[in-house]
Amino acid sequence: MTHLWVRAEQRPNEDRVGLTPEGAKALMSGGIKVTVEESAVRAIPLQGYIDAGCEIAAENSWPSAPADAIIFGLKELPEDGTPLPHRHIMFGHAFKGQHSGKALLDRFAAGGGTLYDLEYLVDEAGRRVAAFGYWAGYAGAAVTLKSWCAQQRGDICGPVGVYPGKDALLAELNAELKAVQADVPTAIVIGAMGRVGTGAADLCEAMGITVTKWDMAETASGGPFPEILQHDLFLNCIFARPGTPVFVPAEALSAARKLTAIGDVACDPDSDYNPVPIYDQATSWEAPALRVASDPVMDVMAIDNLPSMLPVESSHDYAGQLLPSLLTLADLKSGVWGRAEATFREFVPA
Repeated sequence: MTHLWVRAEQRPNEDRVGLTPEGAKALMSGGIKVTVEESAVRAIPLQGYIDAGCEIAAENSWPSAPADAIIFGLKELPEDGTPLPHRHIMFGHAFKGQHSGKALLDRFAAGGGTLYDLEYLVDEAGRRVAAFGYWAGYAGAAVTLKSWCAQQRGDICGPVGVYPGKDALLAELNAELKAVQADVPTAIVIGAMGRVGTGAADLCEAMGITVTKWDMAETASGGPFPEILQHDLFLNCIFARPGTPVFVPAEALSAARKLTAIGDVACDPDSDYNPVPIYDQATSWEAPALRVASDPVMDVMAIDNLPSMLPVESSHDYAGQLLPSLLTLADLKSGVWGRAEATFREFVPA
């Protein structure tokens, strides 16, 4: 019997989950065994999984799960160097030239396990079957706006946290924007036609911000793009890949510009293809903005688990998108799973 083991997230500020109790019940009805670890932080309470009939395991006990279990989580595993013998479903961040990804792939090679990277679960046309993109864009735009508001106070953005829902986030942003008594900023979103860009634009428009929406056609020339510097906020919502143009080069930091706050929602600072190569590290909930220039000021927001700021909404949205694929787990050699394994084997041959 196919066995899906939903692990607790071990990364700080990660409250999301990729399977709801309703989804777990559907999997079990389809003949898939579901084990769910206890979690001190998961946004969806454990009782729902108990009521659905899932087996419950101790938090972070997945290393001792049965050898045939498929371990399902969202964010990365603890970087302890241990070999990985299981099959894992998660965001690996290892296939786009990320320097930290090599260590993860080495662990799979050492243990004989397999990574089914959630970012590479795609349909026949190559489109991702599930993504947190909308809520990443929404929350990323929110934190970038908070960074801009902090600049108007002569400060840098302070810590951010979890919100019970988007209405609470919007109320807080409205209060901050009103308090700075400045003209509403302008924003440009690149990747505006995708999930991430749609979320970013929706947040801006909810705040009364005028948004310039660009996508592939507007960036096909390869740059430079002086229009970006003519906006207060720039939200990068295009995932880095070979051929992605540079949107904000290093020389932009000393150029005449209106731009002072960048939200790199895609957040690939250690990628060889980073289109915003003016910073080299992700930011955090505790320190959301990285100041990369002071005259004039420039802050970069590059938090890599933004949807967890709205964990209930983002979990339900993502889990609903992913469930049809999870229902096909009994056949890992075809469909989305076969394609994901083929991508993994390009980097870790069998």
